[in-house]
Amino acid sequence: MIPNHPLPGMRSRFNYEDGILMKSLYAVVYFCMFALALVSISGLIVVIVMKIKYRERLTAEALEKYRNPSYDYCRHLAFHAEMNSLSADVFPATICKDINTWYVKEGQYRRDLNITVRIAEDFFSSVRKKNDSRDVVLMDADDFLTMKTFDTNRMIYRIKEDDADYLKHIFAMKLYLKLQSSRWPLILFTRKPEKLRNATVEHLTSMGCHGWSSLIMRKDNKMNFQEYLSRERSMLQRQGLRIIAVISSHMDALRGPFLGNHVFKLPNPIFRNHDDESRTHLE
Repeated sequence: MIPNHPLPGMRSRFNYEDGILMKSLYAVVYFCMFALALVSISGLIVVIVMKIKYRERLTAEALEKYRNPSYDYCRHLAFHAEMNSLSADVFPATICKDINTWYVKEGQYRRDLNITVRIAEDFFSSVRKKNDSRDVVLMDADDFLTMKTFDTNRMIYRIKEDDADYLKHIFAMKLYLKLQSSRWPLILFTRKPEKLRNATVEHLTSMGCHGWSSLIMRKDNKMNFQEYLSRERSMLQRQGLRIIAVISSHMDALRGPFLGNHVFKLPNPIFRNHDDESRTHLE
């Protein structure tokens, strides 16, 4: 008869072979895990090296752009065009447009906006309001309601990091919210006509612009906006209000009498069509 159970010698031999098999299996698993970890670490090192080289290349390209005489020329030309409200026709057809594209997409415009906003924030952090509720700050609402983000029939938001209007909108809003949280009385002004007041107020509210004390809009389209805003500032001062600062990216808001104590100029892209922008504000 064949025994129902293996003999003691056979059992020990089976246990021994099972142990060897399990140890071999563990060794294979450990080896695979080690190989996988090694491959992952190698891949991570390759990615890090590629990122470093990519950033070095971008830095080199950026430095090369700054060394480019065309960049300096276009920056100075843009400054004088803005100072004199010149049209885009003064810009070289291709050179300045290409440099402006680089200026925005490579992040320099964003950095310039950030620096300007920080300077303004530092100033207001160092100034104390008087307790008579007569200190006011004037802000240009058209820096929020840019021509590409506002429409009288519907709200349009362009959420693109390389969009100059969007970037200006974001940083202008950042400064607005900072001043609001610091309880500075804010008076907004826009070049849009009075007939668009309801749509403009609705848009400002939808963006989170709450708490402003008044909104100055154009009631006389025959008068240029610089003269019109100067007249409005004069009226504010005759009412006993003290204009602590005027904040805008547009030169027509930063010229003329009754500017108050300080002005803060938000930067614009290098290439900007002043004529198209002016027509948009009057629609």
